[in-house]
Amino acid sequence: MNAVLQPAVAREFLSGNEAVARGAWDAGVELAAAYPGTPSTEIIETVAGFPGVYAEWSTNEKVALEVALGASMTGRRALTAMKHVGLNVASDTLMTLGQVGAKAGLVIAVSDDVGFSSSQNEQDSRFWGRFVHLPVLEPSDAGEAYSMTRAAFDLSERFEVPVLLRLTTRVSHVKRIVEIDAHEAPDVKRHGYQKDAARWITTPNHVAKRLELRAARDAALALESESSGWNRLEPGRDRRIGFIVSGPAYHVVREAYPDAPIVKLGLSHPLPLGLAKRLATSAERVLVVEEVDPIVENELRAAGFTVHGKDVLPRQGEITVAVLEQAVARLTDGAFDSNPALRAATVFPRPPTLCAGCPYTGVYFWLGQLKDTIICGDIGCYSLGCGSPWDAMDTVISMGASLGVAHGMAKALDGDAKKKAVLAVIGDSTFLHTGMPALANITYQGGNVTVLLLDNRSTAMTGGQNNPGNGRRLDGSPAPSIDFARLVEALGVKPERIRIADPYELPTFFKVLREEMKSPEPSVIITTRPCVLTPEFERRPPLKVVDDNCNGCARCLEVGCPAITVTRRERQTRSQGKLVELAWTTIEQAACTGCDLCAKACARGAIVPA
Repeated sequence: MNAVLQPAVAREFLSGNEAVARGAWDAGVELAAAYPGTPSTEIIETVAGFPGVYAEWSTNEKVALEVALGASMTGRRALTAMKHVGLNVASDTLMTLGQVGAKAGLVIAVSDDVGFSSSQNEQDSRFWGRFVHLPVLEPSDAGEAYSMTRAAFDLSERFEVPVLLRLTTRVSHVKRIVEIDAHEAPDVKRHGYQKDAARWITTPNHVAKRLELRAARDAALALESESSGWNRLEPGRDRRIGFIVSGPAYHVVREAYPDAPIVKLGLSHPLPLGLAKRLATSAERVLVVEEVDPIVENELRAAGFTVHGKDVLPRQGEITVAVLEQAVARLTDGAFDSNPALRAATVFPRPPTLCAGCPYTGVYFWLGQLKDTIICGDIGCYSLGCGSPWDAMDTVISMGASLGVAHGMAKALDGDAKKKAVLAVIGDSTFLHTGMPALANITYQGGNVTVLLLDNRSTAMTGGQNNPGNGRRLDGSPAPSIDFARLVEALGVKPERIRIADPYELPTFFKVLREEMKSPEPSVIITTRPCVLTPEFERRPPLKVVDDNCNGCARCLEVGCPAITVTRRERQTRSQGKLVELAWTTIEQAACTGCDLCAKACARGAIVPA
């Protein structure tokens, strides 16, 4: 009896980010470049582990996209990945790619942080597909993330255009069993670089022809969308409401209303209007379910369809079963098997805070006590300085914005009789990302700003990735390490206004801070302690509180270390009837790193080595 040959398929438990990485490798990707940003970070970290792929952490997303484009132009399939706000940084180059297109397959994986898990805003990257004229693929889970990534490279090469692979937090971080093609990576034909000035040199005399080609490509992609297997009409017996849905919200709709007809969008731009028409003729109402903006809804209305969407659904946050049921209840006056009751969260609230021993705590211990000072923050762990107990930040806008905003404030306050000092706080990786041009502008314009450049030798908030400042590449191999003191001097800061300070030495750091705040010209203070989660960090013996020496002043709590907890609180009336809040503390020795910040803050010597 002859054995039946089965296709070589493996099953792996993968997150969406891991699935994108595996799909890219199985598609023959040879170069991957990115800047770390939650929820997209693990894509490049995973790709870097596959043989035959060059992977790097670029200095920012614009550079990463350009690196990937360069590989595509020379005939190598390339992948770049970023979070939604990172695509904003890359948008200058991205807009031109809508005209010049790609050569070998070029996939841009962007993960939108729907629900504000770790971002300064919530945006919908599907707009970029419309704005730039790129096809958009939207996986609903890790399984589709794998398959769509493989298909995206083929789609990119067939139409000679970058493909936007739009993920969300729910797709990027949720795991499921994924069926993997166990065959070796395909033998992708390398095209090789060919000089083509009319295509790659975007001077005005070349652009008009490229726009004509783009219009023809748009029409071809519209036909592709109508016939694509990623877009499908799933029939249903209950035709009171039909749903048009994309991304992870598809599973929500299918769970809540399993008998309803659905148009599932996978290749969501260009929009398959033919499928939408078929649904509209078979359902009494059509509800568009999308995260987060009404993009598909507005396009359908512009095309003459009568649909519902954000008139009953929320305009922010993830769509859950409860949220969908509430929307359907509003749409049908509660007559569609809905259960709009939402359960209140019972989880004990845990506000974000810095790690025990974090060198930033020494910085914010003093910043929180400054008066008549404006502190402009940036994107990174140090953003947490806006919270308790420090309350030491006035602005957090976007990557690298602390320096530009601070410069504008300082210039606006020039001549003010009650002028406040202006500080800008920025981390090492963020400074290399987009902070350098802003510092050059400060020195060029003579802005009276004190910059705190917090060098913890890591891109810490996204998981401790390497950057050009710590002397290691993505794979851990040695690399040149940037000397920040020499760099800021090259950007125009006078040598005498460049100070190196240890944030663990509280009195010394405060003295340096006060001196530079009085300077009438730009100054930079560079802190020198590594992140507690990096290999460079040296843990010290833990500390303890001597109860007999503690008077409950709670000065140690102002450091903000999570290893310090309150054991007892008390109110006392002091002289002249003043009511004083007292708190006695203890130190969790398993969490304590021995940084000694709390001991330096304690005036009574109540904190000593354990």
